[in-house]
Amino acid sequence: MKEAEVGPPNKELYALLHISPEASDEEIRKAYRQWAQVYHPDKYQSPQMKDIATENFQRICEAYEILSDERKRQIYDIYGMEGLTSGLELGPKLNKAEEIKEELERLRRRKEMEKVSAHVQPSGSILANLSLPQFLKGGSIMRGMAMSSELQSQISKRNAIAIGGNLAVNGNAGGGAASVMLRHQISSVSSIEFMASTGLRALIGVQTSRNLSLHSTATMGITMSLRDGSINLSNSWTRQLSDTSSGNIQLVLGPESSVAVGWQKKEEKMSAAGEIKIGTSSFGASAHYTHRFSTKSHGRIAGRVGSTMLELEVGGGRKISQFSTVRMLYSVGIQGIFWKFELHRGRQKLIVPILLSRHLNAVFATGAFVIPTSLYFFLKTFIIKPYYLKREKQKMLENMEKTSTQVQEARAAAEKAQQLLQNVANRKRSRQLETDGLVITKAVYGSKKSLNKKRDEAEEANDELASQVIDVTLPLNFLANDSGQLKLHEGVKKSGIMGFCDPCPGEPKQLCVEYTYHGDRYEVVVDDYEELLIPQAAHKI
Repeated sequence: MKEAEVGPPNKELYALLHISPEASDEEIRKAYRQWAQVYHPDKYQSPQMKDIATENFQRICEAYEILSDERKRQIYDIYGMEGLTSGLELGPKLNKAEEIKEELERLRRRKEMEKVSAHVQPSGSILANLSLPQFLKGGSIMRGMAMSSELQSQISKRNAIAIGGNLAVNGNAGGGAASVMLRHQISSVSSIEFMASTGLRALIGVQTSRNLSLHSTATMGITMSLRDGSINLSNSWTRQLSDTSSGNIQLVLGPESSVAVGWQKKEEKMSAAGEIKIGTSSFGASAHYTHRFSTKSHGRIAGRVGSTMLELEVGGGRKISQFSTVRMLYSVGIQGIFWKFELHRGRQKLIVPILLSRHLNAVFATGAFVIPTSLYFFLKTFIIKPYYLKREKQKMLENMEKTSTQVQEARAAAEKAQQLLQNVANRKRSRQLETDGLVITKAVYGSKKSLNKKRDEAEEANDELASQVIDVTLPLNFLANDSGQLKLHEGVKKSGIMGFCDPCPGEPKQLCVEYTYHGDRYEVVVDDYEELLIPQAAHKI
């Protein structure tokens, strides 16, 4: 399989009764009575249909027995069927819902305290400056190096401590510093920090932060240099401008006074930020934009301009594992032409800037950008992508082979359930056709990758992908109400719905629905746990 499926806990019993996880006791009883009318064995004369009805009626009864019992329902909501079948108890044997809630709250508080007491966050970075011109002249390729590290620890619920240090070497000169910071949470809206450092930047200081409102935060600080006794005062204000953007203003008073105005925006597919800073001896402006092409890859462009800098940076990165990302950047400016390689893993960073030339030659600058870019796309197109596609296909085939028996049994059970729904579903569909109401013309559920294939690709012989979807047109027509509406609840895995099954265990899944309403055609695609409510004007083709 390509990657583990991510989603809320399986709520199959809710899907089976076609109710929301927040359904009341009365809604559960009503749903049970409706399904019992469909699947009660006494309604069928044929021995084969009676057997199918008996099998599905038992599933309905089991779902009702669990969800109508408050204690069993709470255990199921947390631990699933495994918690019930294994006899799992929440601490000692509990019989009342209030006792279960109290025990859950106690366990939650204990876990939080354990997490707080063991909460340690290390972070650090290594910067290795390389110089190609210096190396070609017979010198060392290493221009300089810098390292920094910090360890944060939550020593109590309200107190945290951070200890860090840094070392830097540039040519024949170098230096370092060590720092310590103690943070105290005064209240839910304010905190105070005490800091001290020794070395090249020996200083002591204090800083306090407070949430002025739900969307605004203010920070004030004062530091004193232990070398020359100079004092710096800082004030900053941050405000949430929208759900995805924020702005900030920072004012610094001291030997190097400055004022800075910044803005940040972060969405699912992009992030951007910009800042303008004006000081007593310098000024500058910077901005960057990052676009996410997929969950694994992104592109980036950044620029910096000011009294001491002029630089343009372009590049991109790719996620190579759950915690690691690599990035390659190309920059050109008054300091020269650089390639920069970065490796980010968790809170650790390795950054390697390589100076290619100190002179801004247009031909060299173009070549330094075009050659590695062309090489990357060549390798990606003809080597990397085919390799990953082959590996993914192999994993998919292995997963299909491993789960083939399970899928066959699930498909057979779904087909049997659909047989019992067929008559009612056809009657509902006919009534909707007469009134020009809601008619599901086609609905398929299964592998997200299969459903995203283009129609011409889907028509090619590809049994592996075709076997990863199931036709669910009939059960959706059955679930549509007499008013011409259909709702599938949020947070409920769709494979548990009567007439559905999971055709590709472990793979991300989607539901694709085509329907007609008042003579118009509609189409919608939703993820496995996403709510579906039709008809909607936004689905119109």
